[in-house]
This record gives sequence, C-alpha cells and structure tokens, in this order.
Amino acid sequence: MQDASPPPAHPRDPLHGLTLEAIVRALELYYGWAELAVRIPVRCFTHDPSVNSSLKFLRKTPWAREKVEGLYLFMLREQRRGSGGLAEHR
Repeated sequence: MQDASPPPAHPRDPLHGLTLEAIVRALELYYGWAELAVRIPVRCFTHDPSVNSSLKFLRKTPWAREKVEGLYLFMLREQRRGSGGLAEHR
C-alpha cells in the first residue's frame, strides 16, 4: 500500500487555511460593523452585531458566506493597491 500524500498547498487561494472567524474579524477591523451592514445588509451586521452572531448566521447561510468571502477578497485587493480603504479615514 502506498502512503497517502498530503494534499497540495493552494498558494493562489487567499482563503485557503483561513477560518470564517478570521475573515469576519478582519472585515470588522477594516470596515467596522456599520460599513459591513451597508455593504452586506444582513441582520447579523445591522442589529446588535458581534463576531459570534455573525459566525452562527454565516455558517448556516451559504449565499451570505459567499458575499462575506467576496468582500474579504476585495479588501485584500484594496490593501495590495495601497488605497488603505476606510481604515485611513477612521
């Protein structure tokens, strides 16, 4: 029998190895809850937002999780361009 080789790394996938919690925390730090609620208008961001309530909702709601992951990728592109985004204006 052959040994199972480890799965190949995904160096081009910026989401690989990141937890949903890390993504939500990074977005909250970068945009803040108010701006997150504007960009992705879901109740977990608009009414009494917290990381825990957001994780609970996003784990059960694939379409919302996709939007959050998309916004995270957009945030990374903004940071790479050096625009600084909203973090500079706080």
